[in-house]
Order: sequence, then C-alpha cells, then structure tokens
Amino acid sequence: MTSDDAGIRVLVVDDDQAVREALGRTLEKLGFDVVVAADGQDGLERLREGGVHILLADLKMPKLSGQELLKAAKAIAPDVEVIVITGHGTVEDAVEAMKGGAYDFITKPFKRVQLEKTIKKAAEKQALVLQNRALQRRLDALQEAGKIIGSSPAMLRTLDLVNQVAPSTATVLIQGESGTGKELIANAIHHGSARRDRPFIKVNCAALPETLLESEVFGYERGAFTGAVARKEGRFELADGGTLFMDEIGDLSPATQAKLLRVLQEGEFERLGGTRTLKVDVRLVAATNADLTALVREKRFREDLFYRLNVITIQIPPLRERREDIPLLAQHFLRRFAAKNAKAISGFTEEALDLLQTYAWPGNVRELENVIERAVVLSRSSMISPADFPETLVGSEQAARHLVISIGTPLEDVEDRLIEETLRYTKGDKTIAAKLLGIATRTIYRRLKGEPESTQESEPASPSKSPSQSV
Repeated sequence: MTSDDAGIRVLVVDDDQAVREALGRTLEKLGFDVVVAADGQDGLERLREGGVHILLADLKMPKLSGQELLKAAKAIAPDVEVIVITGHGTVEDAVEAMKGGAYDFITKPFKRVQLEKTIKKAAEKQALVLQNRALQRRLDALQEAGKIIGSSPAMLRTLDLVNQVAPSTATVLIQGESGTGKELIANAIHHGSARRDRPFIKVNCAALPETLLESEVFGYERGAFTGAVARKEGRFELADGGTLFMDEIGDLSPATQAKLLRVLQEGEFERLGGTRTLKVDVRLVAATNADLTALVREKRFREDLFYRLNVITIQIPPLRERREDIPLLAQHFLRRFAAKNAKAISGFTEEALDLLQTYAWPGNVRELENVIERAVVLSRSSMISPADFPETLVGSEQAARHLVISIGTPLEDVEDRLIEETLRYTKGDKTIAAKLLGIATRTIYRRLKGEPESTQESEPASPSKSPSQSV
C-alpha cells in the first residue's frame, strides 16, 4: 500500500459474483478501500452515499447498464474516475464509454498487471484531486479567519510577532525583500490594533520625487509653490487617529527625514508654505528592503531617525525560506485569476507543484503571483502543468532534473552519469539520491569507489503469480 493509494475508495460493480469477489480481493491487496455492488442499480445507490473515488463497472449488467451508470456517475459525482470492464467483442462500447467520460477500460479476461496499471493511474489522478481539495480547504479556513496565507514555521513566527505588536502603539519597522508582502503585514498590524476603525493611509517613498513626496506627506498651503492653487492636506493629516504606512522609507531625502523625526518625537509639523503647527495622533509603520544599518553607517540615513523607527522590527522571510506556503499561495492566486478570466481550472498537477516548490523565487510572492496569472491565461486544461510556466522557471528545473545521453553510451557509463547528476541535484546527499534512484545507499558508495556490483543485492524473483496471470 502506498501513500497515494491510502484513502482511495474503489466501488466495484459487476453482476458476476466470481469476478466481483476476485476484483475486490485483488484491489484490497493493492491497498485500496473496496466496496462492491451486484448490479448497476445497487452501484448507483452506493455512489449516491458518497466517498467513492474510483468506479470500476461492467458494461453489461441488468437493471442499469455500465453506460447508464457512467452517465449517472458523471452527474452525481463528476470527480469520480470511471473504469469500464468489457469483453473482447464489445471494445466499441468501451470506446463509446471513453467518449462519455470514462477514464479508461479493461477487457475480459484481464490480467492482474493490466488491472493494477490502470487502477494505479486512476488512483494517482484521484490523489491529485484530493490534494488540491485539501489545499482549497486550508485556504478557505485561513481566508474565513481573515488571516494572511501562510502556515510554515518561518511565517508563523512572523505572524505571532504581528499579533503581539498590533495592539500596542509602538512604531514598527518591517524589513524584507521586494515582493514578500510588507504592505499585507502593515495592514494586519493596523487591523489588529485599536485604530482599526480609523484610516489606514499608505505612501510609497520610492515612487515619488523628493519635492512631491514632501508635499504629499505633510501637505501644503495655497501658493507654497507654482501650481499650488489650493491648500492640500498631507498623508499625516489624513491618517490622524489611524495608521500611516510609509513603504521604502530608506529612500527619504535628508530634509524629509528631519521633518519625519520631528513628527515622531513631537507629534507635530507644518504644511509646506505654512506657519501654523499641526498636531496629529498617528501610528507609523515603516517598511524597507534596504539595510538601514548600512545606510546609517554610510551617513545616508539619520541614526536618530533609525532608532525612532526601529522600536520593533518585523523581518518577513523570503519565499524560498517558507516553501511549505507555496502550494497554498499558488492555489489562492489560481482561484483569483481563474475567476477573473472565467477559466475552469481546479488545481495543479503534481509535477507543477514540485516545480513551484523547487524554484528559488528571487521575486518572492509577487513573482509567484505573476507566474500563476500567466499560467491561468495560457492553460488549456483543467489543471495547471509545467507546460504553462515560463521558460525561466521550467528551464532551471529541467536543467536540474534532465540528463541527455547519446545513443550507444555503455550502460555502465549511463548508470555512473545518472548517479553523479542525481548527487549534484541533491547537493551530495546520498540518502536522498538513493531514494530518487530507487537503489540502496550502499550501492552509490560502491559505484563512487569503482567497486563492481554484487549480484546478491538484487531482489530475488518472487515465487508468486507471474505478471501475466489472470485475476
């Protein structure tokens, strides 16, 4: 029994008791949870009870034929994989069933190896469906609770600090690489505070030129500069009683830094061109992807302002350090963009999820979001596959996971190269490499030392049924 088969329930429907019981015993030995039904009508009732993942049904049955059961199954439980059983003389009926939505068919008298191969493929597909459903449930639970998406240890530590900090009045400095979600954290701090019903005002210090930024932050009086035809309130006034989020604060000019320091110390400022001192009650949450300590050493950022900002620092981990969150985030973006583009896409193939979790993500969550949007737009299937990803992402993985070998290369050289490249992929971890290759770890050690393979290590032939033996 494998992890993929665990939890997969197969419904066997056949009016021939001997076939029905033989199929049940074989599938149970393969590790599946099996239920049986004696005819199509009984099978339909059992299907209506739910919990069935694979339906294995004979096409020729009384009361309700396999074709009719297939049609009913697609209406009642469209995600159930249907495999039809047919005799040699009715293959055309099986082909017709495939057109009606059957996953595959097997012909009587069928061999165990044929049954096992077909049922395993269907089980893998069902396991993928269940995996995507589990992601959806986890995602729904987080979103219903209004939480930031993330359950990795690194992100949980960050969110725990956010929950501790939010109710206070302390100034918070959020640090993290570009695209990690600093604004989301700032928003969570605001909504977790007593100021949640007051304004949450944002300003990106890197997006505005110096002169315009100062007027945006502090406001200006009429006639303060050319074009100032009326008085304008700044972001500090607009955020009075609430929270002001200043992103990329490391880009502030020295003059603006001095004015910001005064607001933090005294809670007061003047508009540009004004003489009246204004008092405000604003909680400041700042963010940057720059190293403010280095900027202080280089005299590009005021040391006193740094200490005012650095009351509590929250460091957001990059996506490569919270890979456990990638499937949840990818499912979140998939759901959003599938709805936006009216695409019926339900999830990701196993290969696609593996690829997403092994990529380095230099652009962090923002890059992941863009990749998923592109995949949704380009996908022609109900599942996102690696073919839907950009070459920059797929190419890096293919280079790591694919090995090109010329025809005629001696088998021993092929094996040696495969071991070497697998070790390079696993960064020298021989245990993981052995698992990927399906061999013993000691085999890798011997091959690296140039020792010949021992014939005693190969598995003995099984005395049980031959692969061609019928069920």
